[in-house]
Amino acid sequence: MEYNTSELCDLYPDMIDVVEPMFIHYGGRDSFGGQLVVIKCFEDKGLIEEVVQQPGAGKVLLIDGGGSLRRALIDINIAETALDNDWEGIVCFGAVRDVDALDELEMGILAVGAMPVGAPSEGIGESDIAVNFGGVTFLPEDHIYTDSTGIIIAAEPLDIE
Repeated sequence: MEYNTSELCDLYPDMIDVVEPMFIHYGGRDSFGGQLVVIKCFEDKGLIEEVVQQPGAGKVLLIDGGGSLRRALIDINIAETALDNDWEGIVCFGAVRDVDALDELEMGILAVGAMPVGAPSEGIGESDIAVNFGGVTFLPEDHIYTDSTGIIIAAEPLDIE
């Protein structure tokens, strides 16, 4: 589904929070949204690899990687697994790699930068917790909406029609 975050901000000013403009689009879709599944991990992609194997229809994976650009948390294997399991997209407060391949996927992928060095897969991290970055607190099961203009979140799904 296509979202217009500018329009949603006008329609629901008291229901949304706006994430600071710090993300770069890496996937083949600029507009995506859904219910958040939250992971917090630092320079370790093991938990991410586990979560993207779960059914993701209507969901967006939000990763708080501490903003680290030293190790990429998202690579083409993780993104393809997420796509195969119907995830709407990934928002990573951290780095990605395999940028050219990610651009070919019909999936939304946002990150703060790219790094060719991948993260280890030790499974260190937490899930289903509140995280804070970009001037916003993200809660599990919040709803996120993204497009080329920005990212907004809301506690409840917004009526798009």
